[in-house]
Amino acid sequence: MTAIIIGQMMIHSRDWMDEYFTKIPDVVTAHKGKFRVRGGDPMGMEGDNPVPDAAFIIEFPDRNHAEAFWKSDEFQSLAALRRSGSTLNAILVNAIE
Repeated sequence: MTAIIIGQMMIHSRDWMDEYFTKIPDVVTAHKGKFRVRGGDPMGMEGDNPVPDAAFIIEFPDRNHAEAFWKSDEFQSLAALRRSGSTLNAILVNAIE
C-alpha cells in the first residue's frame, strides 16, 4: 500500500537551505519516493495552529520504503542540517488505493 509522509516546517534561518534542498531530491528518489508537494505556499484553512512556512508531501511505494528513507544515514544527515534552522512536524500515513 502506498505510504505518504506529510510535513509542516517552520523556518527560523535560511543558512541550511541551499545545501538541504539541493541534496534532498536525490535521497528521496534513491528510496523510490516522489515529492507530490514541495514548499506548497501553505494557507491556513481551519484551526489555531500557526501556518507553516513550508509543507511537503512525499509518496513512497509502501511504509517500508518510507521508513527506510526516514531512518537512512543520508536523510538523517540532512535532517540534522535542517534542524539547525527549522522545526518540523511530520507524519506517515497510508494512501487510499
